Amino acid sequence: MLDIASGHPAIDHYLAAGYEQVLGMSSRFAAGICGQLIHRQSALGISGDVVEIGTFEGRFFIAMALGLAADEKALGIDVFDWPDAGVLDRFLTNCETHGLFPDRFAAWKANSRSISVEDLRRKLANRKSRFFHIDGNHSYESLSNDLALADSVLHPHGIVCIDDMLHPGYPTLVTAVLDYLNRAPQMRVMCIIDREDIVASAKFLICHADVVEVYQTDLLTTFARFHFVLGADMVDYSTMVLTPTPRIAEIR
Repeated sequence: MLDIASGHPAIDHYLAAGYEQVLGMSSRFAAGICGQLIHRQSALGISGDVVEIGTFEGRFFIAMALGLAADEKALGIDVFDWPDAGVLDRFLTNCETHGLFPDRFAAWKANSRSISVEDLRRKLANRKSRFFHIDGNHSYESLSNDLALADSVLHPHGIVCIDDMLHPGYPTLVTAVLDYLNRAPQMRVMCIIDREDIVASAKFLICHADVVEVYQTDLLTTFARFHFVLGADMVDYSTMVLTPTPRIAEIR
């Protein structure tokens, strides 16, 4: 298991002692990095809720929610009917087991494609989201809709985290993200978190161009040993890559 920590005591306790106990496919490597970003946001005075589309039984959701301040909340959106009708009960039990109590979060049983911007804003009581994780239906239409929802409530210094990027099982999914970035030129891919394996796949972290340097500086300071120095070519700019085993291919 990778020795990775966020610097937030509650998140790190969960990552060390509870994360693998919660059924799911989310990467512990990515959770530690994202937890550090939430911890750093708090230090910078950036406040807002956490929103996740595709919560399942709560593995990644709990890690992010544990980093919130007392006046912030986490919202988990899922149809909660796969693989069976008991998934919502298991999600709620997992939250309680790992120290996330009902006044700190809400579960919204819904297909995100049926949610309008106005619906989401009402659900958040017009609060902004400082961290919005997307791991919902893996189709172009659904991801495009989820990105529009995230964009509508994102804090100016917030982060959108998108799962299963560059996954061999979903090779065209990234086109929805590239199309979103073309529509929103003020946004940048701030960091790519590499996969742990075929299941725990890569994530794109997207934020406003004005705050890219702030986040990248913190990530490089905290996770220097995971920094792939060549970065990623995004055509108009280069972005940071964090990977469990940073190395350059050998020529044989």
